[in-house]
Amino acid sequence: MHPQLQHVFDHIAANDQTFIQRLMDYVRHPSISAHNLGIREVGQMLVEMLNRMGMNARAIETAGHPMIYGRRDDAPGKPTVLLYGHYDVQPPDPLDQWHSPPFEPTIRNGRIYARGIGDNKGQHFAQLLALESWLAVAGKLPCNVIVLLEGEEEIGSPRIADFVRQHRDLLKCDLSITADGPVHESGRWSLEFGVRGIVSFELRAKGATRDLHSGNFGGIVPNPIWALVHLLSSMKSPDGRITIEGIYDDVLPPGPAELAAMANLPQDHSHLMRELGLTQLDAPLDRPFYERTMFYPTLTINGIGGGYTGPGSKTVLPSAASVKGDMRLVKNMRIEDAFAKIEAHIKKHAARELCGCEVQLIRQGGMEPSRTPVDSPFAAPIARGMTLAQGEAPLLVPSVGGSLPDYVFTQILGVPAFVTPYANADEANHAPNENMEIWRFITGIKTGAAVLHEIANDE
Repeated sequence: MHPQLQHVFDHIAANDQTFIQRLMDYVRHPSISAHNLGIREVGQMLVEMLNRMGMNARAIETAGHPMIYGRRDDAPGKPTVLLYGHYDVQPPDPLDQWHSPPFEPTIRNGRIYARGIGDNKGQHFAQLLALESWLAVAGKLPCNVIVLLEGEEEIGSPRIADFVRQHRDLLKCDLSITADGPVHESGRWSLEFGVRGIVSFELRAKGATRDLHSGNFGGIVPNPIWALVHLLSSMKSPDGRITIEGIYDDVLPPGPAELAAMANLPQDHSHLMRELGLTQLDAPLDRPFYERTMFYPTLTINGIGGGYTGPGSKTVLPSAASVKGDMRLVKNMRIEDAFAKIEAHIKKHAARELCGCEVQLIRQGGMEPSRTPVDSPFAAPIARGMTLAQGEAPLLVPSVGGSLPDYVFTQILGVPAFVTPYANADEANHAPNENMEIWRFITGIKTGAAVLHEIANDE
């Protein structure tokens, strides 16, 4: 290991208890974007922290919550790394399922429990402490660094694309790195190259002007719940194939490097199956495990509402029904195209003359997919840095099933984007009792420091 990097590691080890306390102080402050609670206060905390470190930082206003921006140009001729994260968190509900208050961080069994500790405050805070540690030891950073922290990721990042387009000059970089999400289910550290996109929607079906007696009017008046049931069954077959016409047309199949990386991932999923109480995976049964989340779109019914679902019986023919759903998008699929194909399918299969009801599609936003080639020139130095800090080579994961706004980097800025998760696989993000293993937080600080060193010194 390079002596200067070893000095940074020593600094991190000497200050680990202070770093843990500072993290707990940070997550103690709510920043719930969905409720517009604490966002500006936490954003200002970050600006002050970055400026104390020696970064040139400020909050940049958007039509929604501000972006926190900081940069430092210490290394002419070296790459510029953009570190992305988000300082907003999910609402903590349901509160009665937390074992300790969500905004009173608590240590139990080597983990910190608090809302946002894993998603994403603990992870981007580790990145910031890596920068601070470099500056404390060396007085400068090994790379040029941009920090971009978003305040709306948990509500779908609705303004980040416009922000990036408007501020290309401020965000000009060679690559982006995001510390977010859980490590591999096996507990192995991972380097991730892609994320799926998403479109979210609601379908609303309208029948009569009011609910009706199911005996007097059943068989006479169209039932909007049945209209949605038939429509949904026409959108996905029992064998697991999405049957919306043209939906697979633009799906980009994996290349040899991606297939090789996928083949090297742990193949035993019995623990996950037992944990979830599953005896088999979703259809199609012959589809390999990782291909499902990396290279195929999904169509998910999130919930159905309408009619009467209370105790006892109520023989009602409902006047309205709704369903919420989402479709995960993979490489080369696009939000507008996916919505257009869903709308065309509704027009063909659920027109009023077919089902007797009016069915309306309500668009609720989306996020484009992103995938960086596994053989990107930056992959090797990032993996070396992770290995130095973590003690083993990371798994190379071509894509994960969830969504992040990486497309703004790969498609708008035109640079490769990488994800280096620091949180444990059972972090319970978006759920009660969200947590992060303390040793992973400290290792994350070391990882952030080592990755910058290896990128700067890559031959």
